[in-house]
Amino acid sequence: MGVFTTITREAGFLTAMLRVLGQIKKVGPASGLRVPDHIEKTVDRFADRPMALTDEGEVSYAQFDAYANRVANWALEQGMKPGETVALFMSNRWEYIAVWFGLSKVGLVTSLINNQLQGNSLAHCLTIGETRHSIVEASLAEAYLSAEACGGIEAQAWSVDGEFASSRDFNAALQRQSDARPDPSVRAAVKSSEPVLKMFTSGTTGLPKAALMTHVRALYYLNIFGIAAKCTEQDRMMMVLPLYHATGGLCGVGCALTYGGALVIRPKFSASAFWPDTVRFGATLFMYVGELCRFLVNSPEVPDEHAHQLRCAIGNGMRRDVWEQFQERFKLPQIVEFYGSTEGNVGLVNATNQPGAIGRVPSYLRSRFNIDLVKFDLESEMPLRGADGHCVVCAPDEVGEAIGRIDPEDARFRFDGYGSEEDTEKKILRNVFKPGDAWFRTGDLMTRDRLGYYYFVDRVGDTYRWKSENVSTGEVAEALNFDGIEQANVYGVEVQGHAGRAGMAALVAGHHVVDLEALHEHIHNALPAFARPLFLRLQQQTDTTGTFKLRKVELVKEGFDPDQIEDPLYLDHPVIGKYVRLTRELYEQIVDGRLRV
Repeated sequence: MGVFTTITREAGFLTAMLRVLGQIKKVGPASGLRVPDHIEKTVDRFADRPMALTDEGEVSYAQFDAYANRVANWALEQGMKPGETVALFMSNRWEYIAVWFGLSKVGLVTSLINNQLQGNSLAHCLTIGETRHSIVEASLAEAYLSAEACGGIEAQAWSVDGEFASSRDFNAALQRQSDARPDPSVRAAVKSSEPVLKMFTSGTTGLPKAALMTHVRALYYLNIFGIAAKCTEQDRMMMVLPLYHATGGLCGVGCALTYGGALVIRPKFSASAFWPDTVRFGATLFMYVGELCRFLVNSPEVPDEHAHQLRCAIGNGMRRDVWEQFQERFKLPQIVEFYGSTEGNVGLVNATNQPGAIGRVPSYLRSRFNIDLVKFDLESEMPLRGADGHCVVCAPDEVGEAIGRIDPEDARFRFDGYGSEEDTEKKILRNVFKPGDAWFRTGDLMTRDRLGYYYFVDRVGDTYRWKSENVSTGEVAEALNFDGIEQANVYGVEVQGHAGRAGMAALVAGHHVVDLEALHEHIHNALPAFARPLFLRLQQQTDTTGTFKLRKVELVKEGFDPDQIEDPLYLDHPVIGKYVRLTRELYEQIVDGRLRV
């Protein structure tokens, strides 16, 4: 690479980084800002501009603030004090943001509950969140009542848009309130290092954990992505992600609320409605998670996908194969991919459009960031330790677990943990490079190239071992980007008599018919023998979380037994040399060792 090219690349990178770091400094701990202070400044600057675009019309920033003020005054009427928690159980709508904004004006903490939960999982979130009151959308009443039936819920339920048993009318209560702002002195004692929200992990491997979102951390999320995407008051953010999750509810929302832009909030993602809605509302920005983009790439072409005004997509989890297809097909000028988690202390942003990268930390800036990659043992699912007892840093292009140095004095690198001390301690790695240091375990496997670009490989636990080789489910899933396959969920299953786990892929083809012979040839050309999925499972649809994360736990438990699974199963037959239907007879041959796989 020539000197001029190198200088140009680094100049562009540093310019983008300086923009981001400059904004972070403005909202850091030294600023004394809290979330309501920040949003109220935007409201005052853009009072008459649209904050939200809905099917019924526009909602101005002034109207948004007035609703939030009524919520704040309602909370004061209930006698709630700063630091107390209110649960919010609603679907996507502009009032969702106004409710937690209003509660923050009087120092309250809002527990954002996944609106897909019910029963025990929902009851768990309501009880570990120490909730005194719950604000519940009437359309979710059945789910809420199923949680109450589990017992232990002491919160008073307030129903939005209609009452249900055990609830009080939230709409009527708000109508009695003033829309004047509460005096800021009400929240004067609230520190920026204290929580403003409680958000929950997805619960894919157990019950959800409550992560504490401080004012400082929330302000970073509300600001940083708008800087990377160069947002202005003219932008319109298409929001199809759930607002109870940080990616949509803070990162995406902030791209509008921090800069005076408008939000186009849809109830949920629909591949068929996405492009018509994008065109109808004149969206210029789009918040994504990777699987959502895969859905769009695999959807039939529609006229509106060529008529949109989108200039930038912002999000995380977009694999390189989808990235290049997505950008080319939809003629999208910029993609801002980022890495982070609700509770974690590691953050990266790819603001330079490098396909597939989740961010960059060049060698000359390593000391300014807290991330490192350490060698990882797949058998113990723990970082490797050297002879001196310390972790071992990965070489360029070597896969390792990403960890983040914990620094309580630097708000960017704090780890505020979960509601449970036991859960918090499980995520901390101690004595990593020197006695007494502490690092946050991300649970993510990554690589870092010689230029400092980071690339996501897999979640710890998603990588499995077969034929004495490590297999990345993500790498296999990318290889299954094949005609007719809309989604591939890859995991490892135990095979009696064999060490490790054999690869299995649950495939969703929708209305397509997958040519299994052609797929077999494609896989054998694309992957080494140890990485090729031995078993295929053809599903009508896959099970995902509200943020489109693939669920694997039940699939792993079910394995490849045709008597236990109704979906069609196929085996990459080692003798016949193609995928054949997995019958009970073949299953027994594999299990008793007569057919060596």
